[in-house]
Amino acid sequence: MAALGLLGAALLGCGTQAAETAPTKEPTAAGSPPPRAGATAAAPKPARVPAAPPTMAPGPGGLTPVYERRATGTEKVVALTFDADMTADQGPRAARGERFDNPELIATLRRLSVDATVFMTGRWAEEYPDQARSIGGDPRFEIANHSYSHYAFASPCYGLPTVPGPDMTADVQRAFDAFRDAGAVNVVPYFRFPGGCYDDAALRALAPAGVTAVQWDVVSGDAFAKDADAVADQVLDGVRPGSLVVMHCTRSAAPVTERAIRRIVPELRARGYRFVKVSELMSR
Repeated sequence: MAALGLLGAALLGCGTQAAETAPTKEPTAAGSPPPRAGATAAAPKPARVPAAPPTMAPGPGGLTPVYERRATGTEKVVALTFDADMTADQGPRAARGERFDNPELIATLRRLSVDATVFMTGRWAEEYPDQARSIGGDPRFEIANHSYSHYAFASPCYGLPTVPGPDMTADVQRAFDAFRDAGAVNVVPYFRFPGGCYDDAALRALAPAGVTAVQWDVVSGDAFAKDADAVADQVLDGVRPGSLVVMHCTRSAAPVTERAIRRIVPELRARGYRFVKVSELMSR
């Protein structure tokens, strides 16, 4: 199934040029005089249709394509990406009060006017539908797919349970469905493998999903970190023009990310960097 089918109403297109909609008749403002007899009314402008997010062509043998850092020469752009992780079986932990979200981080990104891509699991969107809808309705952000279950697509992978090959496309579809059900709008046909673990078998099994897999070149080290400055140092040391940085949007598993961002953003801006979403980086 192509990515358009996966995203359903969340996307207007996938990797193709979206056609303009037919012009609609503009209503006459209240109190405005009617057109003079014989006068020709100006034709209304067609509605602007958002451009479809860029994707990559399938790899050899139709494998799911994988996008990594794209060198942009001297243009200093960087994509900060945040994984909103929650596995399918962590509901009881959330019920006991463990927080897999990080609204303070999202608020800080907004306050600092940072564009970013959130790779969200479907289970996270189900647990925090209001936040998924808010993130997915903010033009500064885009939501990409991080699987439904956050189970591995290749093994071994940091001790994660493994999704069987025949179930991989359905797992991704289920996540897109969760975003749609939450009311998220800005959803892109990108996928991040849980743990970053994949092999050719996974790329082959995932091909019907029609997504572009997105990796990274800068590991922030924020997972389970306790020192915000150490996280910031690792990001600042690693970023190059066109870099993709992987961080996390999960308070319980990445408690210092928001504090690290408060240092990372101004220091990278002082070096001349601009923050972009993955869709903008991929379009360059």
